[in-house]
Amino acid sequence: MEHEESTHQVPETLTEEQAERVLAGMNEVIRAGEEMRRLRAEMIRVLAGFGWTQERIAQLTDMSQPAVSKQMAKHRADELRPPMGVSLDQRDVPWVEGRLWGLAEEISETFHETARCTRCVNALARGKKRFTPQNIDELRRLVEDDLRLHRAELPGGFQAAYDEISRGLDLPSKATATSASVRRAVAHQIQRDLLRR
Repeated sequence: MEHEESTHQVPETLTEEQAERVLAGMNEVIRAGEEMRRLRAEMIRVLAGFGWTQERIAQLTDMSQPAVSKQMAKHRADELRPPMGVSLDQRDVPWVEGRLWGLAEEISETFHETARCTRCVNALARGKKRFTPQNIDELRRLVEDDLRLHRAELPGGFQAAYDEISRGLDLPSKATATSASVRRAVAHQIQRDLLRR
């Protein structure tokens, strides 16, 4: 019941704290590769679509305001998309993969010594593994094992979240206009925040 109630409390926009947590991990590895720089640029566009100021985006991304302005100027106003939906029940593949990743990371942090999914989660987080169908299938199996092994210690919300994620992976909907990487990163953070309530 608690899980059902908290699902309906997901806001229609990201809070500053959620956006800060999404971007905090990125800031540490920005210099490591082009993929993360592209993801950050796309996150800037998403936050601008929510109506956030360049100053606030600069603070969260640890960039100068002129650098944020330059990123935003690369995309004409007619290319700006409407704000991305952030409700948890979306079913496109990147969104559901992000939710699985967030669930796995919570399990890994809770049962670090015994969680079967820890190695896979770490590889995905560090970019050593990509979000391919094979790696998602592997992560899914490992999460299922961990849910079975730690059933007594985990709140019911973990299993309920996995059941929703599993249905989404089995019957995904069409992709959206926002990039897969951005959707995955945002869903990952929202799923983690919801499990911590």
